[in-house]
Amino acid sequence: MNMETHGNFSLEDMDRLSVFHPVSSIADVTANGPTIVSNAEGATVRNRDGKTFIDATAGLWCVNIGYGRPEIAETAANAIRQLSYAHLFAGRSNEATIRVADRLLGLLREHSGAPQMARVFFGSSGSDANDTAYKLIRHYNNLLGRPQKKKVIAQLGGYHGLTYASASLTGIPAYHMAFDLPIDGVLHAQSPHYFRFARPGESETAFCERLVAGLTATIEREGAETIAAFISEPILGTGGVLIPPAGYFEKVQALLAKHDILFVVDEVITGFGRTGNWFGTGTFNLKPDILTTAKGITSAYFPMSATIVSDRIWTALEEASPKAGPVMHGFTYSGHPVGSAIALANLDIIQREGLVEQSAANGPYMLDRLRAALADHPFVGQVRGRGLMIGVEFTADKASRLPFPTGSNPHRLTAKAAEANGVLTRALPFLDANSFSPPLTITRSEIDRAVDGYASALFSITGELRALAGT
Repeated sequence: MNMETHGNFSLEDMDRLSVFHPVSSIADVTANGPTIVSNAEGATVRNRDGKTFIDATAGLWCVNIGYGRPEIAETAANAIRQLSYAHLFAGRSNEATIRVADRLLGLLREHSGAPQMARVFFGSSGSDANDTAYKLIRHYNNLLGRPQKKKVIAQLGGYHGLTYASASLTGIPAYHMAFDLPIDGVLHAQSPHYFRFARPGESETAFCERLVAGLTATIEREGAETIAAFISEPILGTGGVLIPPAGYFEKVQALLAKHDILFVVDEVITGFGRTGNWFGTGTFNLKPDILTTAKGITSAYFPMSATIVSDRIWTALEEASPKAGPVMHGFTYSGHPVGSAIALANLDIIQREGLVEQSAANGPYMLDRLRAALADHPFVGQVRGRGLMIGVEFTADKASRLPFPTGSNPHRLTAKAAEANGVLTRALPFLDANSFSPPLTITRSEIDRAVDGYASALFSITGELRALAGT
């Protein structure tokens, strides 16, 4: 089809003929066309028909300061005029990137209980941040003369991205099947989700002990001398907003320390106020050797990520540098000056407007409103969350916590109904759960509209869910 012919097609048809959508059904887009968003402001987005929606997802967990901030537009314009591009290869740098690296380290050291964090490596996405972490884990052990210590343990239900290594770390089978993943050397421990995976009658404490015993058994089976790292999100976001049981991270970190295994904390979602603290590291008293982040670092106004290494990693790299030479890893857009300027302006807004504190206050409000609104729904099994990061999980039977039949997808049906009712939520790919992660700027009146719209939509399809459940 040539470009002249395109002039006779609608924008929806042009999309069908030209765009390869990520994480989308080709058949569905071909049959129904795309949903085209035209503009957005605050927590509200509009489609091309002028219909408005409360975006209860902040895009993909990422628009923390809300849409359409003029301060960011002005910052970006000024940054482009001053220095539209500069790279960091061969020791080159720029002021904005230097300042944002210093700012990130300060937030971790002073507000998140992580004084050990030492240097910041920049990329463009959460996926490449975790790929960088994966490569640095291998490089670190090579420098220490431990070439056999390379395996990485992740978790079922964890999400760490979709590039080759990061998709392997991701513990969600839907992302593996078509691509011959995971790669060798990546292992997956049990999901730390008590509601779905506890045994009948098992307490949360006993569940935690079983998880740690399973991790211990994996290390012993594989040999601690072969295990390089363990990676976890503080809260497993795409897996279903899964909050590990009390004591889990304390016990896991002690186990890792015992066996000299690095701890990689994936804060791509949980960073920058999402959990009611600057980082989930502070929320759960974590001590990362490597921390990865993206999304909220610029509130998605620019593609940017960071892989932040501890003194432990940095010292090994620095001491080996005279003999090892350059670290042969990097990206064209690492430390992009425009992205760095936007990141600084974004962090200014978060601090100036108290958005971390607002998340800590409005998160429980939204959680309580959802729990109250959905308490009587026969297929809502659990509503859980921390800060403005909330999950609603469906179950075919509340008493037994029996899941819906595989492939019935009650959460997808619910998300579609909610969208038709003016509320955007996400149907997640690991469990039958919808997620809520609105901009941290969301007001309580907008929260009320989102909760009421979602609840109304969910109750309107109860009969359809009953048919799916087979009850």
